[in-house]
Amino acid sequence: MENMFDLSRPVAIGCDHAGFEYKEAIKKWLNEKKLVVKDFGTSSPDSVDFPDFAHPTASFVESGEAAFGILICGSANGVAMTANKRQHIRAGICWQNEVAKLIRLHNDANMICIPARFVALPLATDMIETFMTTAFEGGRHGRRVEKMACM
Repeated sequence: MENMFDLSRPVAIGCDHAGFEYKEAIKKWLNEKKLVVKDFGTSSPDSVDFPDFAHPTASFVESGEAAFGILICGSANGVAMTANKRQHIRAGICWQNEVAKLIRLHNDANMICIPARFVALPLATDMIETFMTTAFEGGRHGRRVEKMACM
């Protein structure tokens, strides 16, 4: 095992309107775990454009200021596609715990994307727990991760 998150740094979180309720609950859950959370919005369930929140959240993770990032929208596809436009972001969509584990173990993901319309909140927090406590396996997976970025 190679890479664990430095949880002394803040966790970046962002969402669109479909993810707002989950974001608020996840922030509270993370705060109860004594983690610092940097919230990039949105700040209400009113309709918004997800890239306006996914880009700054991903930028904060890419800068190294965040331990990792969480993005939430209805399907998680839009926020994942937006975040993955950044050179050093590896954002994965999760719908079960095993996926959250594998995106860390095999892909060294630094952002987890939650589909709020398709997973219950307890599963979302379980997946985040799995994601943030799973180390990157390295080895052959390290070689593959190194090939992901555009040159």
